[in-house]
Amino acid sequence: LSGWFVVCANGWMNSPAGFDWVMGQAIHIDPYKAMFNQAAFGQGLHMMIAAFEATGFAVAGMHAIGLLRNPKHEFHKAALPIALSFAAAAALLQLFSGDLIAGDVAKRQPQKFAAMEALFHTSQPAPFLVLGIPSQEDEKTRYGIHIPFLLSVLAHHDKDAKVTGLDAFPKETWPNVLIVHLAFQIMIAIGSLLALFGLCSLIVLWKKKHLLFHQRFLRVLSILTPLGFVALEAGWIVTELGRQPWIIYGILKTKDALTPMPGLVYPMMLFAFLYLFLTFFVVWLLVRQFRQVETTYAK
Repeated sequence: LSGWFVVCANGWMNSPAGFDWVMGQAIHIDPYKAMFNQAAFGQGLHMMIAAFEATGFAVAGMHAIGLLRNPKHEFHKAALPIALSFAAAAALLQLFSGDLIAGDVAKRQPQKFAAMEALFHTSQPAPFLVLGIPSQEDEKTRYGIHIPFLLSVLAHHDKDAKVTGLDAFPKETWPNVLIVHLAFQIMIAIGSLLALFGLCSLIVLWKKKHLLFHQRFLRVLSILTPLGFVALEAGWIVTELGRQPWIIYGILKTKDALTPMPGLVYPMMLFAFLYLFLTFFVVWLLVRQFRQVETTYAK
């Protein structure tokens, strides 16, 4: 619930609701409409599934690494199917969640959607771009592979639908297309890879359980260990950088929301130190826990 409410607050920045903006001031504030804005459900669902997917593959990968070191380790053998089941289910569900949120972004934030796909010119129908290096200066994308009709299908579930390009918006309001597009491609590539591996994993768990502890399967799973978190971070780059230059989409620009308050460097340093401390402390705890499991349950 905590994670969901945090994402609801971020969804409000992408889909402002629950207030009237009059002469630079928010009035007639309705906190319930603000919290449960149009982006809240799609973003919240996408993030919650991503959290289970990233954590599931990380945990399953750690047990895979443990089994590569000691194939007879009873704890890792018992825990791996549990973690992998959550990871695989989440990876497949994320495909449907991704389709839902893609259509939502195309409808509410067409400029962000165009930056995600490096679509400089409005197209009907619009192709889906795989890879590619976009250039905002000449408004072209090089080295990409275009799949006909697919972007129209993803955005509007209609192969002949028109998809709004960046040319429909003033150029000074464009986000950094290169970073947004590359982050989106990383997220899509990793998500597709994890979904494919997740499907194979469910088949193995259901029909070929003896392959679950095969050395090659465990090696592949160990390589996938951090990828869910990479995709998760790439997705947040798309969400946050793709909204720029707006901090409240269509209402307030980020540069206008800056607060010229003196002394902010000190709380920033305090929080940076706190999170660094927590990072090292959590890593230490996880390493200690892993070593304890290795020695306690090993045969």
